[in-house]
Amino acid sequence: MSGAQIGELRRVVAANVRRLRKAKGLSQEAFADDCGLHRTYIGAIERAERNVSIDNIERLAGALAVPGYELLKP
Repeated sequence: MSGAQIGELRRVVAANVRRLRKAKGLSQEAFADDCGLHRTYIGAIERAERNVSIDNIERLAGALAVPGYELLKP
């Protein structure tokens, strides 16, 4: 994997989480509460600063009411 590709999926997840959260009209804080995660962690995910575990992708997807794979689709 080239340097340009590293982190690309993280950016995809970040964009999808932000888009879906905003579409539901949720603040980062309300969304974090729904996920059982901290608000600053949600912010870091949306800025593509955190490498999200599969377990947390499942939590995020559950709170957004979408299948987990939807967060990974470009």
